[in-house]
Amino acid sequence: MTAGAVTTPPKFSPYQKLVVGMLAFLQFAVILDFMLMSPLGAIIMPALSIEPSQFGLIVSAYAFSAGISGLLAAGFADRYDRKKILLFFYTGFILGTVWCGLATSFESLLLARIVTGLFGGVIGSVVLAISTDLFPVQMRGRVMGLIQTAFAASQVLGLPASLYLSSHWDWHMPFLVMAGIGLVGGLFVAWKMEPVNAHLGIPQERSPWMHLLHTLTDTRYIVAFAAVALLTTGGFMLMPFSSAFVVNNLGISLHELPTVYLVTGLCTIVFGPLIGRAADAFGKFKVFSAGTALSIVMVLIYTNLPPVSLLVLIVVNAVLFVGIFSRMIPFQALVSTVPDQAQRGAFNAISSAIQQLCGGLASVVAGHIISYGADGKLQHFNVIGYVMLGTSITAWLLVSRIWANRRVEPAPALQAASK
Repeated sequence: MTAGAVTTPPKFSPYQKLVVGMLAFLQFAVILDFMLMSPLGAIIMPALSIEPSQFGLIVSAYAFSAGISGLLAAGFADRYDRKKILLFFYTGFILGTVWCGLATSFESLLLARIVTGLFGGVIGSVVLAISTDLFPVQMRGRVMGLIQTAFAASQVLGLPASLYLSSHWDWHMPFLVMAGIGLVGGLFVAWKMEPVNAHLGIPQERSPWMHLLHTLTDTRYIVAFAAVALLTTGGFMLMPFSSAFVVNNLGISLHELPTVYLVTGLCTIVFGPLIGRAADAFGKFKVFSAGTALSIVMVLIYTNLPPVSLLVLIVVNAVLFVGIFSRMIPFQALVSTVPDQAQRGAFNAISSAIQQLCGGLASVVAGHIISYGADGKLQHFNVIGYVMLGTSITAWLLVSRIWANRRVEPAPALQAASK
C-alpha cells in the first residue's frame, strides 16, 4: 500500500449504517452534555452567583472525573463485550445528567458534574473501540466523520433548544430534557446492537493492571497520547468561555446566540462527512495538515475579534469549526491504526482519560487567565488563541511522526457489521 494512493472506499452495509447511526447518537448525547456548559455559562454564572474561576472548576470537574474513570476502566476495557461496557457507563451518564438538572447550588452542580464525568468520560473511548473493531481502516475516515457530525448536531438541535428551554424556564430544563431523550436512545442501542466481542478470542494478560501498564508504557502509543493531550488543551480552554466572550465582548445578545450555533452546526453537519470522505480518499495526514493550518488562522482571528455584527461572527465561527473538524476527523481515523486489537479498549480509554484530564487542567488554567474587567468584558481571551497556536504546531509535529511510522493494519473481524 503506497502512502499517496487514492482508493475507492468500500460501501457500508445496512447494519453498518445502523451501527454508525447508533454510535453517532451516543456521541451526540455525551458531547451535548459537555457543550451545554458553554452556552449556559452566561446564564449559570449569574444564576448561581459564581465567578469565572468557579465556572471553570465546574467544567473541569467533569473532565477530571472522566479522566480518572478512564484510567481505572482501561485495564478492564478489553475483557468484556464492548456493548455491555457501553451500556453500563451510558446508564450512569444518564443518571448524572438528571442530577445536573436538579442541582440548585455551586456545590451540588459541581458534584453532579463529577458523577456525570465518571460515567460519560468512558463512553467516547468505547465508541471508538467499537468503530475500530467493526470497520476497516479504509472506511474509518467516513465513520469518524459521521460520528463527529454528532458534535455539529448538538449545535444545530441541542444548543439552540437548550437556550430556548433555559430562557423560557431555567437552566435546569435542558439537562432534564436531554436525559429523557438520551434514555430512549440507550434503550434502542440495547435492543438493536449486536455483541462486540471478537477481541475476547485473543489471549489477554492475567492482570488488568499489567494490561494497563503495558498499554501506558508502549513506546508506539506514547506519541499518540501526547498528540491527544495537545489537541485537547486548546479546545477546553476556548469553548467553556466562548458564549460569555460573544455576549460580553462582541455585543451579541443572548437571543441571537442560538443563531450562531445553529448556522455553525449546519455548516459542520455538511462538511463533517465530506471531510471523512476526503480523509479516506486523499490521505488522512494531508487533510489533518490542512485542518491544522485553517484552525490556527481562525483561532487567532476569533480570539482577537472586536465587536462585530452577527453575520461576521457566524462566518468566523463556521469556518473555525470547519477547520477544527478537518483536524479532528482525520486524526481519529489515523490514530485508530496505532493500537493492536487486543489493546484497543485500553488504548482508547487511556486516550480518553488523557483528553479529559488535560482538558480539565486547561479549563482551570483558562479560568485563571481570563477575568472580568470593570466594563463587564472578558479580559485576556486572546491569550487562549496564542496558547492554541503553540499546541497546534506541536501536535502537528507529533502526528507527522505517527504518520511516518504507520503500519498496514489487517482487516478487522466485522462480525455482524457486515450483514
